[in-house]
Amino acid sequence: MKTILVSGASGIVGYGILRSLRKSGYDLRLVGTSIYPESAANGFSDLFILAPKTTDPQYMPWLRGVIHDHRVDMVIPGIEADLYAWVSQAAEIREAGALPLLNNLDLIETCRDKWGFYQRLQQAGVACAIDTTLDDEFDVLERRYGLPFIVKPRRGFGSKGVVKVSAPEDFETCRQDVGKLSVAQRYTGSDDAEYTIAAFGDGQGHFSASMAMRRRLSKDGFTDAAEVVSIGPFLDAMGDLCTLFQPIGPTNFQFRMDGGKAKLLEINPRISSSTSIRTAFGYNESAMAVGYYLFGVLPDQPVIKGGRAIRYTEDLVTFDDRVHF
Repeated sequence: MKTILVSGASGIVGYGILRSLRKSGYDLRLVGTSIYPESAANGFSDLFILAPKTTDPQYMPWLRGVIHDHRVDMVIPGIEADLYAWVSQAAEIREAGALPLLNNLDLIETCRDKWGFYQRLQQAGVACAIDTTLDDEFDVLERRYGLPFIVKPRRGFGSKGVVKVSAPEDFETCRQDVGKLSVAQRYTGSDDAEYTIAAFGDGQGHFSASMAMRRRLSKDGFTDAAEVVSIGPFLDAMGDLCTLFQPIGPTNFQFRMDGGKAKLLEINPRISSSTSIRTAFGYNESAMAVGYYLFGVLPDQPVIKGGRAIRYTEDLVTFDDRVHF
């Protein structure tokens, strides 16, 4: 039996990973951690442990202690903060006895800043890059991009903090951040032509398994509804990006289609919020990660079922048989 720790287990990514691991076919003991004592994490893990915040000075000593005390074999980040914290502490995590699920370290670092990421794409001449700038003059941006255009945070993921600028007054709400905290970008495609692509990188510039879905985002920036689609229109862009960044393990690519061409919004070098939906259709990237990182098995392309998925609110109820009213 292998013991897997999933951080951020109270969130949609964390408990999505735990639910997927339950369906992996491996003999696993699942440990969920979260800073929230009241959460759904308890319902999806064999053991729930309350965690300090990732920014707490005692976080890494705590994590090493949990790994040692519970003989954890692998740790999987369920939140972005842990991904970046573990990069700098990967050696300590391994010394404590666990393998951290981390992508190519250069890709992780590049994805932290959207401006630096765009520069890498531009330097490589990647065709799927979307024109991006640090210019903070509305007139200049309107001439360059037309209306609307987008202002988005340099750090962060999904649609959080994104402003669609259709008039000067829209731009004034975010102008002070452009350059330092945000970038301006051409508005590409449409909201109903956004796609999330999962790929399992081999670290050599290729991927061994993949799945594509057309999606609709929630107001929190997570996938709210999705439909399985062909990956065909994205293969050229995926090939260029994997050659450039050489991802290892679960990697998430966000695209929009514009004039029949795939344009890259961002890369998330980790398991993303759509993971439980992917598992339902046959693409269990959490199980693939366990197989690859713990057993050295590079996954083959699974058979992907067609269909649609919609997320909804569900109750997790725990009964106390000692109390009756």
